[in-house]
Amino acid sequence: MSFEPGNPETSDCDYYEANRRLWNSRTPLHIDSKFYDMAGFRAGKSSLCGIELVEMGPIAGKSLLHLQCHFGQDTISLARHGAQVTGVDFSETAIQAAKILAEELQTPAEFLCHNIYDMPDQLNGQFDIVFTSFGTIGWLHDIQQWARLIFRLLKPGGRFYMIEFHRFYHLFNETGLLIYPYFHSPIPDQEISDKTYADGLKHEPMAEYWWNHSMSDIIMALLQSELQIELFHEFPYSVYRLGDQMVEINSGKWVFPGIGDKIPYMFSIGASRPSTKRL
Repeated sequence: MSFEPGNPETSDCDYYEANRRLWNSRTPLHIDSKFYDMAGFRAGKSSLCGIELVEMGPIAGKSLLHLQCHFGQDTISLARHGAQVTGVDFSETAIQAAKILAEELQTPAEFLCHNIYDMPDQLNGQFDIVFTSFGTIGWLHDIQQWARLIFRLLKPGGRFYMIEFHRFYHLFNETGLLIYPYFHSPIPDQEISDKTYADGLKHEPMAEYWWNHSMSDIIMALLQSELQIELFHEFPYSVYRLGDQMVEINSGKWVFPGIGDKIPYMFSIGASRPSTKRL
């Protein structure tokens, strides 16, 4: 795997198209991987890490929009807890797989194939909860537009919740060496990858592009969209082992061996759309 900046003359649409092809390619590998444990999931195991449900509070009976839902495991897990779910992703392969999985498991869930920046206007103000988690915002070039979208989709009084890998954790490679930038650039980072994080399964070499967003970028974007932040947590571990070098310090808590729990690996944010517009 090689790392370098993207081409400044390439359009965001071209970057998105490359990433869409990447995720279309990876989806069948993920469905068959041990990482996603489809046998356990079909038997009723939740794909959620558990922190989400504690921090979001009650979701039963709530309309919930899951942004960048991949092939729907977390969306269906949220439906199993009683939410009325809609999942959105830009990969048609992932969305088709999500629809098939929901039908197979007889779980009520709607799935839509959209680049989230092009969400239909009829969804405006329709959701009690907007949710996103783990490995999502780095694929988005404009975090301000993302925050405005969340505000637009929420009902007045609705809540937004995200749990995500911390940008600080993403500065390091698998050996704990600092190699990646922290701050945002309109030119995305590029890697030529021939494997996915799920069991290291191989695919043909493909370019992937992502954009860095600092914690201040994310928090200020949400505040400037007029969402009210009510929760912010940082976690000194990852709930996923996303590299062969990571070690488990407690059950389900993974860190780099040379760094341990001295850095944040994940963060969560809860926010709400005010019931009335600010004066």
